[in-house]
Amino acid sequence: MLLSTTPGIEGHQAEAYHGVVVGEAILGANIFRDMFAGVRDIVGGRSGAYEKELAKARRIAFEEMEQRAAELGANAVIGIDIDYEVIGKDGSMMMVSVSGTAVSLREAASS
Repeated sequence: MLLSTTPGIEGHQAEAYHGVVVGEAILGANIFRDMFAGVRDIVGGRSGAYEKELAKARRIAFEEMEQRAAELGANAVIGIDIDYEVIGKDGSMMMVSVSGTAVSLREAASS
């Protein structure tokens, strides 16, 4: 599956548009509590544990979006947008959301 934040993929033409597909992943309150309890993980202003959890949530969201696109018969998702939102009571959770347009691409004819 080809994934792109751009509205198209060079050298390919969209044969069919299957609609918008999304994927979400939510980090629960426990990860925040655990991370803030272990502040010693912060080195140079960065928290390795926090970054690792965000990367995991982003991967899950992308996998979910890809699966939904494949179920529609798409072989690519274009125009992908990635959002991070703080949600829940007192901002105790973070949501990673990805969305894009599922398409079927074919290689463009050479001129």
